[in-house]
Amino acid sequence: MKKNYSKWCSIGLITAIYVLAGVIGYGLFCCLTTNAMHPVWALLWADVAATIVVWLFGLLYENVSVYDPYWSVFPPIVFLLWAIKTNTWTMPVILLLVASWYWGIRLTRNWIITFKGIAHEDWRYTRYRQNLHPALFHLTNLFGLNMVPTLIVFAGMLPGLYLYQNTEPANILTWFGCIVCLASATIQLIADKQIHDFRAAHPGQYCNVGLWRRGRHPNYFGEIQFWWGIWIMYLSLNGFDWFVLCPIAMTALFLGISIPMMEHRQMQNKPGYADYRKQTRILI
Repeated sequence: MKKNYSKWCSIGLITAIYVLAGVIGYGLFCCLTTNAMHPVWALLWADVAATIVVWLFGLLYENVSVYDPYWSVFPPIVFLLWAIKTNTWTMPVILLLVASWYWGIRLTRNWIITFKGIAHEDWRYTRYRQNLHPALFHLTNLFGLNMVPTLIVFAGMLPGLYLYQNTEPANILTWFGCIVCLASATIQLIADKQIHDFRAAHPGQYCNVGLWRRGRHPNYFGEIQFWWGIWIMYLSLNGFDWFVLCPIAMTALFLGISIPMMEHRQMQNKPGYADYRKQTRILI
C-alpha cells in the first residue's frame, strides 16, 4: 500500500518499524544464547531476523527504501550493546564506539536530509521493480537488496566484534585505525555538504567541485575506507588473518555493484559526465 505521509511522519513510522525489528532480533538473540549458541552466530541470526522484519514492512508499503537506514543504524547500536553485554570497556573498544557512532550519526543524518517520505522509493529499487518479473523482483528484493547488504555489513563488523575478546591496550596502530574511521566519516560529511549545495545551485548537473573534483565518488571512498579502519584496529591487536576478507567484501560491493550502477545512471542523466569520467578518478 502506498501512503503519502509527510516526511516526519514517515520518519516516525520507520523508527517504529526499526524498534520492532530490534526487539524481535534481541529476543531471538537472547533465546539462542540461552540455548548455548555462540554469541556471534546468535547475533547473525538476530540480524537476519531483524532484516526480514524490515523487508516485510517494505513489502507492506511497496518501498524497498524502508531498508535504507539499516546500514547506518545497526552497527553502532550493536557495538554499544556488545560492550554492555560483555562489560568490556577497553580503550580499543571505546575507540571503536567513538568511530562507529560518529560514522553512524553522520550517515543517518544524511539519510534524513535526503529522505522524501515513505511513498518515495530510491531509483535503484524502482529500476529493479520495473525491469524484473514480479516474482523475480521479490526474490531480488529479499536476498539481493536486503539480505546481501545485511550480511556484508555484518562481515564488516566482525573485526570490530572480536576487539572485545582482546584485553590488550590500544597501540599506535589501533589509534591509527580509529583516525582512519573518523577521517572517512569526515570525508563523507564534507562530500555530502558539497553535493547538496551544488545540486541546489545547479540542478540536473553532475557535481565536480571540492572533493568531487578529486574523485567521482568521494562518499563511497569514505565508506570503503571506514571499514578498512575497523579492520586496522583489529589488526593492531590480533595480527593478520582471514578477517582481511571482511573489508575486501565491503570494497567489492561498492566497486562491483554500487559504483557501476551510479555511473550508468550518471552517464544517462548528466550531460558532460562522460568527459568528467575521463578526467577524474573513480575514487580519491
